[in-house]
Amino acid sequence: MIDLSYKFFFKAFGNSTRFEIIQALRKGPKNVSRLGEETGFEQSRISHNLRCLLECGFVENNRRGKQVIYSLNKGTIAPLLGLIDKHIGKYSRHLVKCGVIRRGE
Repeated sequence: MIDLSYKFFFKAFGNSTRFEIIQALRKGPKNVSRLGEETGFEQSRISHNLRCLLECGFVENNRRGKQVIYSLNKGTIAPLLGLIDKHIGKYSRHLVKCGVIRRGE
């Protein structure tokens, strides 16, 4: 079961819509409307993907009056993204080569 969990975890990151939402939330908490402005996605698409990210623990939500504000999970996802940034900073040239090799297979 744990192998399947890894697959789903990385699949969530691999989805371009979810990844753009995550990147927008790295800049700070936002509601669905603001995420739509920043990503250019329709609110229904954002809401659908936020539901998945929320269930998987990637994001958290907080109600402020009538608005629901979303933010990255500060305990796990935000630090993980920092580590990924560090890794990419160090190995970006190699990651590009790996991507070229994979596409050629």
